[in-house]
Amino acid sequence: MNIVKLENGITKLSASLDGILFEGMWEIPNGVSLNSYIVKGEKTAIIDGFCDWDGVPELLFELLKEADVKIEDISYLIINHMEPDHSGWINDFKKLNTNFEVICTKKAASMIKAFYGLEENVRVVKNGDILDLGDGKVLEFHEVPNVHWPETMITLEKSTGIAFTCDLFGTFGKTKYDFDDDLTEKDLNYLDDEGLRYYSNVMMTFTSQVKKAIEKYESLDAKIVAPSHGIVWRNNPNKIVEMYKNYVDYALGYGRKEITILWGSMYGRTETAVREIEKYIESRDIKVNVCRLPQTNWGTVLKSVLSSSGVIIAAPTYEYQMFPPVACALEEIGRKKILKRHAFALGSYGWANGLQKEIDDIVSRFKLNWDFVDTYIFNGKVREEDLDVIRKRVDALINKI
Repeated sequence: MNIVKLENGITKLSASLDGILFEGMWEIPNGVSLNSYIVKGEKTAIIDGFCDWDGVPELLFELLKEADVKIEDISYLIINHMEPDHSGWINDFKKLNTNFEVICTKKAASMIKAFYGLEENVRVVKNGDILDLGDGKVLEFHEVPNVHWPETMITLEKSTGIAFTCDLFGTFGKTKYDFDDDLTEKDLNYLDDEGLRYYSNVMMTFTSQVKKAIEKYESLDAKIVAPSHGIVWRNNPNKIVEMYKNYVDYALGYGRKEITILWGSMYGRTETAVREIEKYIESRDIKVNVCRLPQTNWGTVLKSVLSSSGVIIAAPTYEYQMFPPVACALEEIGRKKILKRHAFALGSYGWANGLQKEIDDIVSRFKLNWDFVDTYIFNGKVREEDLDVIRKRVDALINKI
């Protein structure tokens, strides 16, 4: 747990979590930080409190005590986002403080009623509305819907230019840093990788709305980015903004010069072909991400595909259809709307071939607009003549990316 002063009267409270599935499904091997912010003027506001994944608010309440902030002195709860990691503490808070006002968007207000039974003392704000806390501290509110829930907003503290962006501009990954001031290139690469994982797992379905939210942020006179997951960007806040612009571009079909292989194998026939393809791509000086299914977690699969311009799908036929773990991963890629990849599919079969039909169905149903090299299916074990054809089609894929 950590308490850090951002500016006079503005404090960040943070804690880190390990060993959880984010949103109940995403593995986060390097953990995640949770940030809340206290803004003190003549009155005190808390922006985006937090609780752990069991809905326990003790970490936040302990930090408030250490920061010498009395719960009963908090006048305003600024709710940028209603996801329970940011709002699940409200039930316990209202047992300790009965004299506060919630500030949120219209859509958030209906959620607060549904989630926590709060109807009284809820103030709905719109774009440009302000809350004057006194002593020079003024909060201005800006709606950024569907980042990644429909009720989200950014809160801007006018005197300091700190933008409290909640999930927008967040990253996974614990770090020893509170700010971006002294990040090395290695640190930035780490945060970029964790940001990529975070974006692909949490934000990607709503890429078009995230793009609009970035534009909204850039129209504000903000000087510091203070998200609810990750570090505070004050030395070069444009860095995290540019990283997010890259993630948006990747999702819309402009990945890096990388190829991700999504593959599964029952008895090693398809695996033999995959190992040859992996070596061949590496010999062409192209980064290759190899995701075996079901062994590779979906969070890693999505991160890898998001960063890659090319995707190779390699799977045997199983009961007249694609090997189920590979089909499930491709289905999730469709749900997340990773568009315009260059792709190549191959696989093996024993007594029936069902790969192509299922790929066509998923790509068409989710309107992914993927550009495929001709699929190659081999019967039984892969032979040298099969590998010759496969290499030529991998070459065609490489030329496309």
